[in-house]
Amino acid sequence: QLQLVESGGGSVQAGGSLRLSCVASGYTLSTSCMAWFRQAPGKEREGVALFESEGHVTYYSNSVQGRFTISEDTAENTVLYLEMNALKPEDTAMYYCAAKTGVCWWNAGRFDYWGQGTQVTVSS
Repeated sequence: QLQLVESGGGSVQAGGSLRLSCVASGYTLSTSCMAWFRQAPGKEREGVALFESEGHVTYYSNSVQGRFTISEDTAENTVLYLEMNALKPEDTAMYYCAAKTGVCWWNAGRFDYWGQGTQVTVSS
């Protein structure tokens, strides 16, 4: 069973930066797509960035393109990162790490494994 544990959230002012981390443990070889999603109060969970392990291909939502960077480090454990720059108040949300087998999708329902989330709050 794959476990995902996020960290790195916090409170920052607009224009600031944060780096989220997600440590994957368990049967990591089964995953070929890892992703970051976020959910603000009263809103649906939305995809932020996707990472395809084969080829290290990345995808970003329009709202974060150019500001956020997703990356993966497999040197020791599998760690998924989300570097967030130029943060805006509308980036405020709970951020979740997710993983699945097969190709990447923007649909949260397609993901098999989820972390518990880490809160990001951006003040104006």
